[in-house]
Amino acid sequence: MEKMPKGKPWTKAEVDKLRALLKRKEPWEVIAANLHRTVDAVKKKAKRLGLEVVVSHPRSPPTTSALDIPKDLPSIQEALQILAGALKAAAQPGLDNTEIQRLQVVATLARTYEALLTNFMRYREIEKRLVELEAKYARLAQEKTKGHAAK
Repeated sequence: MEKMPKGKPWTKAEVDKLRALLKRKEPWEVIAANLHRTVDAVKKKAKRLGLEVVVSHPRSPPTTSALDIPKDLPSIQEALQILAGALKAAAQPGLDNTEIQRLQVVATLARTYEALLTNFMRYREIEKRLVELEAKYARLAQEKTKGHAAK
C-alpha cells in the first residue's frame, strides 16, 4: 500500500522560491507566509531538499541592563504573597507557554528571595552581635589598662 502525501504538492516555482528565500536567509515565518504554507511544512520541505536550514529566533521585547533597585527590601510576607499570586495565576486554565514560563520565573525568584532574605537577616543579627562584642571587648580592655595604670 502506497503512502499518499498529506499536504498539497509543491510546484517547481514554489521550490525555486523556497530556495531563493532560504538563500537570502529569510526567517521561517516570512518564507511560510510567502509560500502560503505552514512553517512546519516549509521546514520539512527544506530538509527533504537538503537545503541549508535557517535558524529563526523569535523576537523578544528589548531588555534593559539597568534594574530598578528598591530602597527597602520587600518583607518575607511580600515575597510569599508574590509566590502565592504566581501559584494562583498558574492554576488558571488556558495559559500559553510564555505565561507559564513567566510564572515559573516569578515563583523561583520569590522562593530564592525568601531564602536569601532569611540568610541576610541572620547575617545582620550576627553583625550586630559582633559589633556589640567588639564594643564590650574595647571597653573591657580600656578598663583593664586603666586598672593597671592605677596600681
